[in-house]
Amino acid sequence: MTLSLSEPSWLSSRAVVVTQATQADYLDTPPFHPDFPYPEYAFEDVSLGPNPAYEAVRSAFRLAELDAERFGSRYWNPLCGLIRPGETVLLKPNLIKESHPRDPNGWRYVLTHGSILRAVADYVFKALEGRGTVVIADAPQTDSSFEAMVRLLGLDRIRDFYRLHGLDVELVDLRREEWRNSGGVIVERRRLPGDPRGIVAIDLGGASAFQGHKGAGRYYGADYDEAEVNSHHTGGRHEYLLAGSAIGADVVFNLPKLKTHKKAGITVSLKNLVGITADKNWLPHHTEGSPEDGGDEYPYRDLKHRSERFLVAQLRRLTIRLPRLGSRLYLLTRRFGTRVYGDTEEVIRSGNWWGNDTVWRMCLDLNVALSYGNPDGTLRDPSPVNRKRQYVLVDGIIAGQGRGPMNPDPVSAGIVVFGANPPSVDAACAYLIGFDPEKIPIVREAFRVRPYGLAEWSWRDVHLVSDRPEWNGPLSEIPAASTFRFEPHFGWKEHIERDKALEASSAARRG
Repeated sequence: MTLSLSEPSWLSSRAVVVTQATQADYLDTPPFHPDFPYPEYAFEDVSLGPNPAYEAVRSAFRLAELDAERFGSRYWNPLCGLIRPGETVLLKPNLIKESHPRDPNGWRYVLTHGSILRAVADYVFKALEGRGTVVIADAPQTDSSFEAMVRLLGLDRIRDFYRLHGLDVELVDLRREEWRNSGGVIVERRRLPGDPRGIVAIDLGGASAFQGHKGAGRYYGADYDEAEVNSHHTGGRHEYLLAGSAIGADVVFNLPKLKTHKKAGITVSLKNLVGITADKNWLPHHTEGSPEDGGDEYPYRDLKHRSERFLVAQLRRLTIRLPRLGSRLYLLTRRFGTRVYGDTEEVIRSGNWWGNDTVWRMCLDLNVALSYGNPDGTLRDPSPVNRKRQYVLVDGIIAGQGRGPMNPDPVSAGIVVFGANPPSVDAACAYLIGFDPEKIPIVREAFRVRPYGLAEWSWRDVHLVSDRPEWNGPLSEIPAASTFRFEPHFGWKEHIERDKALEASSAARRG
């Protein structure tokens, strides 16, 4: 039966589709045409090489039984019940950084691949019926090059292909500033135009996950200016500056990369919304100090940590007051400090561990703001029917494990994950890569957010639908032996992996 936006369906609840690609690889030729002229394909161009991502996206929509009665015909339009003609759809990939510190081709398992985005965009345009706008946008890490990632991923070629066919596509860098970073120190700042649709400040107030948190006044954001981030999270106020293209979109199609993450444990759809912000220094990333004094910057307090924290704080203040001199001194001191205090890729600091009690709150706040926020900065009534339509398709064809999100090792997982509820999708991804969703705060707490709920069920109620027979049924009953065993970030090891008791319980329920 063809779905309509007014009809309840499994897509509006707890089901998640997982499909296995024919190859754990990508087509490298933009704009990434399919390698077969599928009956519903709206264009004439096809690729000479295999495009496993396109086929996997198509299979995910088929497994979801979207517009099932017309599958196999030229009229199949899987997203017609989810997107209306004339609407504005935001495609939000993960564009964090254009380079990998150890592998020149590492961007393939750090960034959402262009062939994933192209496949989704084809079906989005089919649902729009030639009326409407697609916005491809993100706010990458501030010290990255949007232009370099656009070229690597062929996003400009995708945009130009659609425009050649008269379709309305925009490619937008949502940031208002770009930095040049040398040795981990900001040495130059450049203003950017930002989102042409403007910015929206949203104060969640008492609905924020930070309400009652004891870190107020000690949050650290994305810049040296700690006063800035703390000024937006004080006195019951919890503000976020969001891109107008995200808040104003009728539909958001979240296209994250499947990776482990140093601050959140994993990064999938919930964490990917950091990229809809116009100013990342409104975002608390960790709380300074150790758990002994209410912080989560590092696990324990000793003389070495205290001296490092004091030295860094003084250098940050100097850099704010005297940018040129401060940056040079900070750079020299950082090189010396790495030898004394250890490298960040080897030593836990800056909230890069399982005890980070800050970043999950920030990420879930962003999800609430997107789901319920209005363009004037107000919030809609906290009812599931008022949530913005958001669909998730995860690029897990080549995923990242270990020191994610920017320095991971590749995993040829060969999967695409699709659903209409971000917490459910993230729980499914966590379980499938060998982690326990209950042990990952950003996943566990996503099902408990109130009153502006993100899901009205437990992660244990998530139901998988897959072309792999063993991946069908309640998530908690999927055989552990059939899932992956991703390596966590070293700061999360032995804290988020599934334990034997959970796996035994899963096996017992399956008989």
